[in-house]
Amino acid sequence: MDILHLNNIQNVLDEYVSKKALAGANVLIYQDNKEIGYWQSGYSDLAAKKVYSRDTICRMYSMSKTITSAAAFKLIEQGKLDLAQPVKDILPQFANVTVAYEKGKVGNPVPAQRPILIQDLLNMTSGYGYGACWEGSTYGEYKTSELIDDLNADVAGKNEITTQDFAQRIAKIPLNFEPGTDYNYGYSADILGAVIEKVSGKKFSEFLKENIFEPLKMEDTAFYVPAEKQNRLSKIYRSLPDEKLEEFTGCNLGVGYKMDRPPAFESGGAGICSTADDFMKFGLMLMNKGSYDNGKILESATVDFMSSATLREDIQKKFDIKMEHLSGYTYCNLLRIATDPSKCKMLTTKGEFGWDGWLGPYLSVDIPNQLVVVMTMQKVDAGTWDLTRRVKNIIYSSI
Repeated sequence: MDILHLNNIQNVLDEYVSKKALAGANVLIYQDNKEIGYWQSGYSDLAAKKVYSRDTICRMYSMSKTITSAAAFKLIEQGKLDLAQPVKDILPQFANVTVAYEKGKVGNPVPAQRPILIQDLLNMTSGYGYGACWEGSTYGEYKTSELIDDLNADVAGKNEITTQDFAQRIAKIPLNFEPGTDYNYGYSADILGAVIEKVSGKKFSEFLKENIFEPLKMEDTAFYVPAEKQNRLSKIYRSLPDEKLEEFTGCNLGVGYKMDRPPAFESGGAGICSTADDFMKFGLMLMNKGSYDNGKILESATVDFMSSATLREDIQKKFDIKMEHLSGYTYCNLLRIATDPSKCKMLTTKGEFGWDGWLGPYLSVDIPNQLVVVMTMQKVDAGTWDLTRRVKNIIYSSI
């Protein structure tokens, strides 16, 4: 890679921090299993002037899904889980799921024509969303929003709603469409977390710890941040007009702000905290097709399948409309996968895969180029935004 060209990353990070588009961020790049470069800028705590650093712990939000995917495929490899298996076989409360097509706070749910499958959870084709309350929202989205409110209140208060309780409650909410007929980003990965608990016979966090975190030596990765590490947990900020930043201290999607105690609800879709170095270990494992540091987390053929799957053509068309910012990608196995780089809105190569999070963390794994990129930040409503694209363009123009 052109190392001199990569120094543009620092300029871009500094620019975004200077104009208060975000408080702080970092970027870590490995190629051929060697560190190519690390860049950081800004603060993890503006008031305390605490520098955003390499050991800053971040809430990964939806990047948690990539880990949940790996956990599910671990069970698939062992013959304990099947992509075509109905979820109701594992979680009986999903035996009588309904669908409601009405928009608004009143609906007329009807029985679903087919059950939700494990593959629907991995591909976001289950029919569950993330809630919405506007005039175009379906009845199910209104009910999901009510559930989110309860989860947020609980994680900040009594902390009693467990992963299994969540699954019991969401199973009663009508789907937005018939399973397997459309794409809707939502709570599928959290349901999958409950599935993993039932199939493994272990608490979700314990299964992840034993099968992913400990083997990869991801020592700063968990569903909460213990007291001795709380000083490393970044604050969250949102951008305001006139180049201002405001600290955000709320809960979102049932994930707490303080993250100072083990949550009852271990969110497979959003609940994990980690660092750039820890997530790099996970990314390197995927880049090396399941292997890391002389150990094996997944089989090579499994990673090949995870990173090369595509949505069915009719569903892909709907994905392209709903997720237009991800043109040129498909979404399977809780991963975005580049299928046509000529249509992408940033430089990349065919087969590059990964995911991002609500607060801006970003994972990119590129097996053909033996390249892994991890970005972290804590900016409200970031996801894959213009800073992400600019950094990605610098990296891929350096290859």
